[in-house]
Amino acid sequence: MLFANREEAGEKLAEALKDYKGDENTILIALPRGGVVVGLEVAKHLSLPLDIVCPRKIGAPFNPEYAIGAVTETGEGIISQTLIQQLGITESYLKETLAEESKQAKWRHDHYRKGRPPRNLQGKRVILIDDGLATGSTMRAAIKTVKREEASEIVVAVPVSPKETFEHLEQEVDKLIALATPTPFYAVGQFYDSFDQTTDEEVIALLSQTAANPTS
Repeated sequence: MLFANREEAGEKLAEALKDYKGDENTILIALPRGGVVVGLEVAKHLSLPLDIVCPRKIGAPFNPEYAIGAVTETGEGIISQTLIQQLGITESYLKETLAEESKQAKWRHDHYRKGRPPRNLQGKRVILIDDGLATGSTMRAAIKTVKREEASEIVVAVPVSPKETFEHLEQEVDKLIALATPTPFYAVGQFYDSFDQTTDEEVIALLSQTAANPTS
């Protein structure tokens, strides 16, 4: 195992991001749910504000964990047309799943961020954090969101990623940091000793421990 748990992964990721410590123009944006655990550790070590974006994975009909795309918290779909054709996925399945995951993405955004000020990413350096990449679909949806909100620079930072995903995704952002790109790679959880599911309540509690993005 590379990491004992998400907290340890966050500590190690913070070391790789130490050049950004205390930077007033930098904000951490985590992807719920597990990414918030990692993100909080980075926020604590680097004295940076932490917020979230809430994309949702679009899973294949035979395996919901196998991403064929993702949807942003505002309902914009990012779908792999190659996988749609290869797997013979029907238009009705795609339409129905997109609608359901869009609702879930909006619910997460509204529920997790309740009481927090609106995100203000304009002109900011945004560091997007998750507990790992697999296909990269949800991260691409997160990138789309922060680009739309006019971030000036986008950095993606994760503990672990497949090499192929790393190579493709680094072309879409200003900088991509992965502590490890091991082979073979089957799932993010294989590189953690403890990889329990993070609950909605835990996400809210973790977010309450750190400052949100200032609005001015």
